[in-house]
Amino acid sequence: MKVIVVGGGWAGSGAAIAAKNAGAEVTVLERTDMLLGTGLVGGIMRNNGRFTATEEAIALGANEIFETIDANCRHTNIEFPGHSHASLYDIALIEPAIKALLQKKGIEVRTLARVKDVEMDGDKMVSVILTNDEKISGDVFIDATGSAGPMVNCGKYGNGCAMCALRCPTFGGRVSVVGKAGIEEKMGKKADGSIGAMSGSCKLLKESLSKEIVEMLDKTGVAVVPIPEHLRKGEGVLAKKACQQYALKEFAENIILLDTGHAKLMTPYYPLDQLRQVPGFENARF
Repeated sequence: MKVIVVGGGWAGSGAAIAAKNAGAEVTVLERTDMLLGTGLVGGIMRNNGRFTATEEAIALGANEIFETIDANCRHTNIEFPGHSHASLYDIALIEPAIKALLQKKGIEVRTLARVKDVEMDGDKMVSVILTNDEKISGDVFIDATGSAGPMVNCGKYGNGCAMCALRCPTFGGRVSVVGKAGIEEKMGKKADGSIGAMSGSCKLLKESLSKEIVEMLDKTGVAVVPIPEHLRKGEGVLAKKACQQYALKEFAENIILLDTGHAKLMTPYYPLDQLRQVPGFENARF
């Protein structure tokens, strides 16, 4: 059986390993030049209920991918507002490690392979078509293209391209495989009816922060820096957080950073000129 996984993020990589372990011939098609997608800026594992989910997955045989993550963690069992017993993996090291794992298992990994369409035989998908018009056939197709939507969404519903890890202007935006096959996708919305955000964090160059903050990140993995009263924007900004279960007042009163190699900024409400007014962030840059 030939399985084609479209999208090489965490879901696609996990699906590829599961299919290979089940005896399939597996090919992963990734539109960019690296695997893991938003996992390139994620960095958090095993926090809260994900700890149980991770251990359950390992018990069910999905140990390889989690062992690779654990081997590339910078910090383990850390606490910060809304999160318990979290692990922080190094976003600079994890992608090559996961790619090596897939290739070692005999999974074909094709980067710069953006799917633009599908070929159907009645109601059955028989192949995907790349932007260079190459057709790749298979018996099973897994759509792991993620939930970010096409690249026009950031301009249509947001504030334009933020030059994020998805790098749509360079590699083209997401194309929904199931959508091309005629299946309607659901669109997430916020409580006010606006289109929901994909992520609620971004990265700061760790070396651009104060020595005290860098030392705190290196030692504990977390830095919680109080925001001066006159710079606080109030708890109303919490509605902007993609993960509303973490929309806690601590995220309105503090700048919260995590050490994932870079400094993961969990409170992305401040343009750079405002962020630099917070003590310790005078030289900060994204």
